[in-house]
Amino acid sequence: MAQNNTPLTFTVHREAPELILPAKPTPRELKPLSDIDDQEGLRFQSPFIHFYHKDPKMKNKNPANVIREALAKVLVFYYPFAGRLKEGPARKLMVDCSGQGVFFIEAEADVMLKQFGDALQPPFPCMEELLYAVPGSSGILDSPLLLIQVTRLLCGGFIFAIRINHTMSDTLGLLQFMTALSEMIHGASTPSTLPVWQRELLSARDPPCVTCNHHEYDEVIDTKGTVIETDDVVKQSFFFGPAEISALRKFVPIHLQSCSTFELLITCLWRCRTIALQPDPEDKMRLLCVINSRSKFNPPLPQGYYGNVFCFPAAISTARDLCCKPLAHALELVMMAKSNVTEEYMRSVADLMVIKGRPHYTIAQSYFVSDMTRIGLNKLDFGWGNAAYAGPSKGGAGDLPTGGSYYLPFKTSKGEPGIVVPISLPSVAMTKFVKELNSMLQDKSQILQKHKLITRSKV
Repeated sequence: MAQNNTPLTFTVHREAPELILPAKPTPRELKPLSDIDDQEGLRFQSPFIHFYHKDPKMKNKNPANVIREALAKVLVFYYPFAGRLKEGPARKLMVDCSGQGVFFIEAEADVMLKQFGDALQPPFPCMEELLYAVPGSSGILDSPLLLIQVTRLLCGGFIFAIRINHTMSDTLGLLQFMTALSEMIHGASTPSTLPVWQRELLSARDPPCVTCNHHEYDEVIDTKGTVIETDDVVKQSFFFGPAEISALRKFVPIHLQSCSTFELLITCLWRCRTIALQPDPEDKMRLLCVINSRSKFNPPLPQGYYGNVFCFPAAISTARDLCCKPLAHALELVMMAKSNVTEEYMRSVADLMVIKGRPHYTIAQSYFVSDMTRIGLNKLDFGWGNAAYAGPSKGGAGDLPTGGSYYLPFKTSKGEPGIVVPISLPSVAMTKFVKELNSMLQDKSQILQKHKLITRSKV
């Protein structure tokens, strides 16, 4: 099912960006972020995009007007989003709840939703037009914390694109905010889940004390180009349905058959990617897996907490062992890294941030992965029903600072459910990656070549 390689082009006409203020007066105060929120690796803008079909019952409604009005109402409850970030002593980030508002852009495009293809998945064409980076808006400090663009399409559908300062919320926190936005659109006067700030719950202890190993923050010098740059990099998206997962499970010994599909898949791709990049055999390779840690806390974090509550523990192996030993070697490392995440682990991360000056996670020799298959962003209904696609706008290198991968839910044009994974690699390495993956899928390799290699494009 290779997509048509002819690039889709269209013109977007945008109205002037406007600042949407909370509909009512909100508290003027200074709110510190947690020590999980303000680490260096989260100081970036994270873009998401949602595609919506035409809905006959909404034919007289302008989605931009509908969303704009509800946005002002929801900002009354989520008023920190209408503020601006400031940096205090020791690089501590805090929100100045100034009520200055969030950026909103109304636009229209001379294209129909069906022209994006039957199987919507990133990267999407003209993304810079569908989510316009207003000059001066992309900084971390003193910039709007949200930017939203609503683009009407010729068919009556529309595109909702949003960019969030990642220090404010993780994806589940963003989902909570947008669920409240949806509820306001449907007539609610108050969100069903009230937002809870309480970022002190994930602040460092006094005194801070690192009690766990955190190889995800090791200082590593890149020895052989394992940091993926944008020159000569291609992106291909790979689909894994039941047949592919079954083929990969043949490599899993009996004592590890309890591994999840996600654990199996990320291990296989970590191994194939390492073989493709050909690092020095003694280089220590890392797989950094985003782990939602909300369930680890006792007592639980309050319902409505919308800060960042995740970590990315590192599975670590020499390149030689990763490439030459059976898959079980790497799979055990991945399962162990995930199992190490506890409440104490999260507290240790927060303490490390304070002790070491909020370091960035390790980029060299690292593959960063995030599972988006069960988030449920596509169920956000702004009056036009569920989204045809909802999730990261680029799906890989453009959204994740390390050039890692999001794992996204997907259905083929024939309705087969599965997971699609965008991979970004230099063109020569991509050829090796595909060859290695084909060899793992064995008799399924013809299926991969036939319709599982979904896109190929320059990043």
